[in-house]
Amino acid sequence: MSTDEGRGSLRRMLRRLTASEAEIEAQELRRESAEHGGVPAGQCTRGQVVSVAGRLRTVVYTPRTNLPTLEADLYDGSDVVTLVWLGRRHIAGIEPGRHLTARGRVALRDDRKVIYNPYYELEPPK
Repeated sequence: MSTDEGRGSLRRMLRRLTASEAEIEAQELRRESAEHGGVPAGQCTRGQVVSVAGRLRTVVYTPRTNLPTLEADLYDGSDVVTLVWLGRRHIAGIEPGRHLTARGRVALRDDRKVIYNPYYELEPPK
């Protein structure tokens, strides 16, 4: 092993020992998202059709007078994308902590990234 390789592995080990739990979790989610072919949410732009993969942080049913919505925040370690299903009160398997891959066109709502009525695939529970 060369000196540079030894320093690199030592740096990685020290970074892992000094990183917070949130930083380690974010790094793991970014790695898993890349494995599933997801575009990092931090790189998504308005109008772009993307595939994002990550973990659902929150799932909220928002009753509206004329159109109920189900909203879920998908976190991939880089940023959050809100997934919005219009006209839905509940979707089996869409629950906090669940890993999934979602595809759709990114929109902006209140300066937040949103995908309306995304195509999604649930990952098997771990």
